[in-house]
Amino acid sequence: MRVIITGGTGLIGRALVADLLRDGHEVIVLSRRPDAYRERMPAGARLERWDGHTAEGWGHLVEGADAVVNLAGENIAAGRWTAERKRRIRESRVNAGRAVTEAITAASHKPRVLVQASAVGYYGPRGDEEVDEDTPPGDDFLGRVAVEWEASTAAVEEQGVRRVIIRTGIVLTPEGGALGRMLLPFRLGLGGPFGSGRQWFPWIHIADEVGAIRFLIENEATRGPYNLTAPNPVRQKEFARALGRALRRPAFLPVPAFALRLLFGEMADALLTGQRAIPRRLLEAGYTFRFPTLEAALRNLLQSAR
Repeated sequence: MRVIITGGTGLIGRALVADLLRDGHEVIVLSRRPDAYRERMPAGARLERWDGHTAEGWGHLVEGADAVVNLAGENIAAGRWTAERKRRIRESRVNAGRAVTEAITAASHKPRVLVQASAVGYYGPRGDEEVDEDTPPGDDFLGRVAVEWEASTAAVEEQGVRRVIIRTGIVLTPEGGALGRMLLPFRLGLGGPFGSGRQWFPWIHIADEVGAIRFLIENEATRGPYNLTAPNPVRQKEFARALGRALRRPAFLPVPAFALRLLFGEMADALLTGQRAIPRRLLEAGYTFRFPTLEAALRNLLQSAR
């Protein structure tokens, strides 16, 4: 296959690129700063420049490609949510989707499938409610952004392109993200839950994130939204305890909600609320999770991090 990936220099993108290359596929990664990332990407990946909001200079690459994976979007956890940052979070996603749509529209030989990134933040804060792909969107900032993000590429379906939407949870990898940030304080015995710890923590092992994306690319019967979360979500306090056990460290020091709000502002709400997201459609489609339970996932991830 020839696969084009936007956002391919990020945490999920790099893992997906490496997995595709191992199987002998051709991978083209679009980046606003290809020279800065060239040495960090797996050998064999082809990096091409794009501006993140138009098809100018790269749109021709879509001609005859087998798949496009649109992962582009500014990291929501990179800092406090000022009005400017919220604008960039939204526009980076919506503009990238429109650029991908522009490129696909112009192609005579269109890709067979577009994988459109999204997140379980689509559902908004849900308390203890179990949510699947039929649950309506939330009306908070992340929910509204996710709705626009998904809609940004909807037009390709009218052109006969199969489109799948991946509503990803919290991806666990020692290379970065939530787990990467937690490892040092937990190893120092300073770890614990966020706030009350009762909020749900919709996690997924990086191997299953990549495996599910590959499954959705290759399974032509799939289309529409899929929750990319493990089938056994846990509460945040249960995650903290499991991580503490895996590291053989105590995990009893909660981070108070008021401290998170002082530090992160509105972004703290994403840490203090969660979704009890279930990958119903992914399981029904026949995907088998390599790491369905948190204990097995942490054991594997921490072994690889030593």
